Amino acid sequence: MKKALIVWGGWDGHEPEKVANIFARMLRKEQFEVEVSDTLEAFADAEKLLGLDLIVPVWTMGEIEQELVNNVSVAVQHGTGLAGCHGGMCDAFRKNVDWQFMTGGQWVAHPGNDGVLYTVEIKQSSSPLVTGLQDFTVQSEHYYLHVDPAVEVLATTRFPVVDGPHRLNKAVDMPVAWTKRWGVGRVYYNSLGHHADIVEIAQVKELMRRGFLWAAEGKELTQQAGKSSGASASGAYTGMGDSQ
Repeated sequence: MKKALIVWGGWDGHEPEKVANIFARMLRKEQFEVEVSDTLEAFADAEKLLGLDLIVPVWTMGEIEQELVNNVSVAVQHGTGLAGCHGGMCDAFRKNVDWQFMTGGQWVAHPGNDGVLYTVEIKQSSSPLVTGLQDFTVQSEHYYLHVDPAVEVLATTRFPVVDGPHRLNKAVDMPVAWTKRWGVGRVYYNSLGHHADIVEIAQVKELMRRGFLWAAEGKELTQQAGKSSGASASGAYTGMGDSQ
């Protein structure tokens, strides 16, 4: 049975406990053994993290000790999957660039605030993760992010939709969902999920379900590859911390 750890907290406006419970039910339905924690100290046991198949952060803003980020980073580099949504993953720990490097992006704005009606466009040719899914509309925060150019984009949305200082720039297609690799680990992100009701939208839930399964699958594949080749992940990146 695959093992997952969900860690929730931070800004209450994103309803982290409700979102964490939705994710826990989703993963248990997929036969995961799920631990849910409301403290960042859940990242303190480095050996335990290395034994997980999946880590799901649901923690907006706040601060985190560098050692805890290093523990998560090393686990992911060795095959543990990392997957999450909205500000719970890519607006967590704004001061920690190592977290941002690992996750692939950082929220910077949501022009129009909550309630913007926009289209999520599925990139059909990019990945089997979105096979059979169609474009859909959502009314929520419209996330503008600074994104790692190394990610593989699964879905996008067009900016601008509402007025703002960005409007006179050319139109841009902002990533909504993506994957990337961190060491041999798999990372998945979806910018939707401002509140629990957005996470409950059928298309959003399906995107998250597929993302969780894909990220968690990497651990088993890495172990199989290691056994066949005798290789293992090495040179784990632990970040610069405060030394920069």
